[in-house]
Amino acid sequence: MIDLHSHILPCIDDGSRSMEMSLEMARMAVDSGITAMACTPHIYPGLYMNDTSGIVAARDVLQRELDDKGIPLQLTIGADVHLVPGLVEGLRAGRIPSLHRTRYLLLEPSHHVAPPRFQESVFQLVAAGYVPVITHPERLTWVEDNYGVFGDLVRQGAWMQVTAGALTGVFGTRAKYWGERFIADGLTHIIASDCHSSGKRSPLAMEKAGEIAQRMLGKEEAALVMRGRQQMILENAVPSTVPPPPRVEPAGKSWWKGLFGGRG
Repeated sequence: MIDLHSHILPCIDDGSRSMEMSLEMARMAVDSGITAMACTPHIYPGLYMNDTSGIVAARDVLQRELDDKGIPLQLTIGADVHLVPGLVEGLRAGRIPSLHRTRYLLLEPSHHVAPPRFQESVFQLVAAGYVPVITHPERLTWVEDNYGVFGDLVRQGAWMQVTAGALTGVFGTRAKYWGERFIADGLTHIIASDCHSSGKRSPLAMEKAGEIAQRMLGKEEAALVMRGRQQMILENAVPSTVPPPPRVEPAGKSWWKGLFGGRG
């Protein structure tokens, strides 16, 4: 598997708190079947003032530690970027890193409030030649009342990344429902760990999420959401050449719809 959303770099955001924790997270990732991982710390002006040069330097230090200790995990760079003014300019200038320096970038919306002019801002990124990969839409508190927006975003060129832990129940029944809903409605391009520690939010959820994806999607499509599209991202593939997610009928859909009143 390839994991393109992690907070494995130590002491750079709200993720790993030490080099020891980062090494333990890396061992967990390898044990789960992950061979490559993107180091994607938050970039949020005023809170997490990361930039490309700092992320590259931190990645290089961690990669050397992994190599020295014989942990077979290959690291690349990226960032969990918040939607802020000047984002396109920062990407073009190289201050904000895309995933593996490609046209793809992780874009994190506000968790608690729907961003104003969200669709317009995403479209501006697409028009500038980027492919925003919206992170963990299933965990946003405003997804119930705005679910249709995400379908519109996919149709205008954005991708969606569902969190492995949401599918395994780490974030509760609500996130599990919406994670399955995004998969069922053909709105999930990739699954990632969004790991923050070696505890509750570790990379270990990826293996089980892959099993869930295979039950829902079948072996071929599960391979795409766990590795195939990630590899295409790393190769900077043109989005139109990448197979789109299929629509499926999730197990227990009627029960979940009853729980949430059939909204969305």
